Amino acid sequence: MTVYRDHTRARIGWFFGLTGLQLGLLAAAVLPVAWSISKQDWAAVGLSILGWGLLFGVVAVPVRGRSMTGWITSTVSLAAGTLAGWTRFRARATTGQAQEQEQADLPGVLASVVIHEGPPTGHSHRRVALIQNHSIRTWAVTASIVHPGLGMAELEDRQVYGQGLAELLDAAVRAELVSEVIFMVRTVPEDGAERTDWVRRHRTGNAPAQVTAINDDLHESLTAATVRTEQYVTVVVPESRLGKVAREYGGGVNGRARALYGAIAEVESHLRGGLGVSTVEWLTSPQLAHACRTGFAPGDRATIIDALAAGQTDDDVNTCVPWELAGPSGADAAVRHYSHDAWNSVSSTIKLPVKGAAMGALAPVLSAHQDGERRSFMVCYPLVPPGRADRASANSEFGADLGQSLRVAARMKRRTKNIDESEKVRRLESKLARGNSLIVPYAVATVTVPKTVRAAEAGRRLDSAIRRAGFAPLRLDLAHDVAFAASVVPMGISLTRKAT
Repeated sequence: MTVYRDHTRARIGWFFGLTGLQLGLLAAAVLPVAWSISKQDWAAVGLSILGWGLLFGVVAVPVRGRSMTGWITSTVSLAAGTLAGWTRFRARATTGQAQEQEQADLPGVLASVVIHEGPPTGHSHRRVALIQNHSIRTWAVTASIVHPGLGMAELEDRQVYGQGLAELLDAAVRAELVSEVIFMVRTVPEDGAERTDWVRRHRTGNAPAQVTAINDDLHESLTAATVRTEQYVTVVVPESRLGKVAREYGGGVNGRARALYGAIAEVESHLRGGLGVSTVEWLTSPQLAHACRTGFAPGDRATIIDALAAGQTDDDVNTCVPWELAGPSGADAAVRHYSHDAWNSVSSTIKLPVKGAAMGALAPVLSAHQDGERRSFMVCYPLVPPGRADRASANSEFGADLGQSLRVAARMKRRTKNIDESEKVRRLESKLARGNSLIVPYAVATVTVPKTVRAAEAGRRLDSAIRRAGFAPLRLDLAHDVAFAASVVPMGISLTRKAT
């Protein structure tokens, strides 16, 4: 099988794992100790050493993937937001407030999202939905895809898929327009809505009662044991890049739409080619609203399918989900989970193992183990521009060389872990010199369960599934609302991009 083990740490410390900023703070904190020793004030020396130790714990010691400074900042921010009511969301529709025009009413980081309908494109003249995020100044387009999967794929097929993904990301970097490519998979319990509609339209009244009963029993048992997989890919383009290209097309929303159409056409060619995707359908605004609504409320999918089936014979049936109702009626961000409508969600990110990860190893993460449980998984590929990639590689190589020199000078034994990390950094520089691109991927998995099920138990099952897949989970406490939006709602939300 194809195994990926060439990942390196995002940042390598110069001095025994410490970055330049951490080393500078700790070095400055030593000055009061030296001053107290020169004055022979031993009480002040003890207090200064105690203060230096506390500073070392806050600055340099990570706790569950974050520094103590990060935990303190996040805790204070969540507490302040809770007291001010910022973490609680109530939809405008629940208060009876009418809007002059249809606008998305979404919670948290999705509140700044505006949906535009692009100009007609393709032989079917589809109006693709353009997702504009004002807070982080990005545009995104989402497609629903169908892929045969990796479960029964041979080694040669997996190698082709891996090479196809690398070619897609390299082409996106060379085009210098797309900043992120996000893949999302949602496994939801099968509700049987499509089959129920098919049976209603095709069952005759003269069928034997015994045969009808057998079919109904099979439908009930198979539906309970089946899951439905939804796959999405989202292309994210920053406004700083898109605005320059859009001027060639006349500017405005239409100019940006035509520039985005050119970018997604290139992405679609790679999806259908090396990645083996059989179907690529760029979502329109109503389709994106359906995906958004079922993301917040998985149980609403059956009613939407029933409305679509009824709309084929009755033009008076409303088959659309208004964007005002595409979000939850209420949502609350808690420390250990995210609450939305009648559901709770828990999110975890994963850490790649040292021995590497095989293609398809994440399958256990998407396997639901309880009725009504929904699993979702997102893999984001932030694309690093070539100039920034060269600087990052040079800094990492400099840090690895300096750390090695300091260990030799201190006569410290070189550990295998440090040797392997240095070799990976040098291989990265070699790959960049040969024209490869630098990608900084990350992944987030989310489990959604009804409020009748304990969220803590669902989170424990998710972490157990991640460990069975060979990875290490890291619960995204204090940030479950952002993680949910990034890993469940296919609207181009990122955990790494900062607001501008």
